[in-house]
Amino acid sequence: MKLNAVIDDLLEDLRPLQFSSPVTHVYNPLEYACKAYDHYLKRYAQSPREVVLVGMNPGPWGMAQTGVPFGEVTAVRDWLGIETQIGRPATIHAKKPVTGFACPKSEVSGKRLWGWAKSTFGSPQRFFARFFVANYCPLLFLESSGRNRTPDKLKTGEKKPLFSACDRALRRTVLWFKPRFVVGVGKFARNRAVIALDGMDVTIGGINHPSPANPRANRGWGKLIGEEFKTVGIKF
Repeated sequence: MKLNAVIDDLLEDLRPLQFSSPVTHVYNPLEYACKAYDHYLKRYAQSPREVVLVGMNPGPWGMAQTGVPFGEVTAVRDWLGIETQIGRPATIHAKKPVTGFACPKSEVSGKRLWGWAKSTFGSPQRFFARFFVANYCPLLFLESSGRNRTPDKLKTGEKKPLFSACDRALRRTVLWFKPRFVVGVGKFARNRAVIALDGMDVTIGGINHPSPANPRANRGWGKLIGEEFKTVGIKF
């Protein structure tokens, strides 16, 4: 099994899915930003890895722009060393344009996550020698106002086939990396990992999400997750 095959199968599973109001726009950076994601896999997705970090889904100023999970533009370009042409979703919301690496906005969650990785490990090579970062769901959902709608807030009938496809892809991703630990970034990702990886020989844990919407993350996220990693059993 190749990791690219996991992505190809996930894309095939997602294509027929439809989402209704209040969702008006769906972005899939695994399609329009596939060149950047391919670079990410080629550079950093070697197996095995000790820890797989799992986020929820793309942010509008992160992966939606760069194709990389938690992909804040500066971090992806200057630290991960990835910069390539980014395509466009079929339909774009005026308040959430996709301009790729020309995007002037910074995604706080991505800046915090990759900033922590840089300050803790120094180089991408040292970080990715132990870790890989993935997203549970590759789709970004937007409402008519431009507001994000997270996967957990979708209608029940829409969540079922989406989560089934994403569970299957996560399980196969973990089979590829053979990690000791799978760590959800936020409660949603942790809970989905528990369901998707049921019966697998892997320790599942969780850390606080770096989003500014999380009050705890605004009081020293790097120090906070350092303690949470220790609780899971991961030491630096």
